[in-house]
Amino acid sequence: MENFIGTLNDFLWGPWMIYGCLAVGLLFSILTRFVQVRLFKDMVLQIFKGKKSDAGVSSFQALAIALSGRVGTGNIAGTATAIAFGGPGAVFWMWAIAFIGASSAFIESTLAQIYKVKDEGQYRGGPAYYIEKGIGIKWYAVLFALAALLAMSVLMPGIQSNSIAIGMENAFGLERWITGAAIVVILGIIILGGVKRIANVAQLVVPFMAIAYMIMAVIIIGMNITELPGAIKLIFSSAFGFDSTFGGMIGAAIAWGVKRGIYSNEAGQGTGPHAAAAAEVSHPVKQGLVQAFSVYIDTLLVCSATAFMIIFTGMYNVQLDSGKGDFVYEGLSGVEAGPGYTQAAIDSALPGVGIGAGFVAIALFFFAFTTIMAYYYMAETNVVYLLRGNAKRVGIFVLKIVILITAYLGTVREAGLAWALGDVGLGLMVWLNLIAILIIAKPALLALKDYEAQKKEGKDPVFDPRKLGIKNADFWIEYNDNLKKK
Repeated sequence: MENFIGTLNDFLWGPWMIYGCLAVGLLFSILTRFVQVRLFKDMVLQIFKGKKSDAGVSSFQALAIALSGRVGTGNIAGTATAIAFGGPGAVFWMWAIAFIGASSAFIESTLAQIYKVKDEGQYRGGPAYYIEKGIGIKWYAVLFALAALLAMSVLMPGIQSNSIAIGMENAFGLERWITGAAIVVILGIIILGGVKRIANVAQLVVPFMAIAYMIMAVIIIGMNITELPGAIKLIFSSAFGFDSTFGGMIGAAIAWGVKRGIYSNEAGQGTGPHAAAAAEVSHPVKQGLVQAFSVYIDTLLVCSATAFMIIFTGMYNVQLDSGKGDFVYEGLSGVEAGPGYTQAAIDSALPGVGIGAGFVAIALFFFAFTTIMAYYYMAETNVVYLLRGNAKRVGIFVLKIVILITAYLGTVREAGLAWALGDVGLGLMVWLNLIAILIIAKPALLALKDYEAQKKEGKDPVFDPRKLGIKNADFWIEYNDNLKKK
């Protein structure tokens, strides 16, 4: 089984995927004239403008749900793994995929808003919806929905719960089954309350966890500020094969940087659009900009904080052949690639305090738990797309049971297998979504042009798909008709 999963991962994450993600992000950056730079001010302002309604959540709540999915194990364990197998240069490629990937996140999230629907009084949307309505290929939409359902409910929750369990075991000696049971109870209470409860929890927990983690990182970076130029030089020289120690690892740096970057920030993956569609906004581009900004928060802030803590202190190993070959650098003997690097980095920077293991365990709990919570919401959205009537209600109930079981099993599973399964789920979604948004990008580009034209006229942009020749955006046609009646 492990050999099969490894072979499947090699196929899904081969060179076409790695360089394809970079190429798609660069293409959308060019087509949008680098919207992720030009409209940066709008990205920040729009976070606080959208108001929640009976049918939708606010822009900030949608951002919080999206960040729940983006800010997770990938920020701590994923960044460490990228450094372990790609060298410090992998961090540069994580930055690169975040910067150009923000344009992919903008496109997919804007599409999610354009083609969203109202189902039983609640906004729903995502790749399955925009594939069916925008491309008109029902079987492709169903295929994505099934892949997303498999990934979000079975393959990927285990990575998050596994990291929580390892962190708690290392820090407090808790047996993994106890951690698993606690996750099941808390997660069960939240997901039984539906999307509004998920949004309410996310908008409280996500800012708290991110700020607390960043404060710790700033303290450690401040204590090692003289090391900053050397760390940046090491990252850049390793990324392009110029460093004497890591010079031969440029291929691994790109591969692991892009893979773990996408896993962390989810740009182009097709997960962020689910939350984007739930927002109450007057124009799709508004939420597209918010979701693009969430990529920056995830990778350029949180992942960078982890990377600098690890590199400043030298608390990491770099090994060839994804952990099977010789050590290129060994600064932390006997520690498995993952959260242990961050724990050791904090303890090294604050000797005698001994808070590294506990702090990282608690951070992992909040980061990873909210990600599982977001996974449930995304999986539920795809169940709603696939099923109708009583079948839908039964499907949602079964989904809740399945995700609770897989979250528990993840706590007792080996870390390597958990990550391998998660990579399979991620790879399936990325392949299907990237192809889709390449085909259907035009409506998002038209919406961007319309948004900017209305802004120049001093208006608060309102979206009317009929004026732009965009078909099948049924929700927005009804929305505009209702505005005219008022």
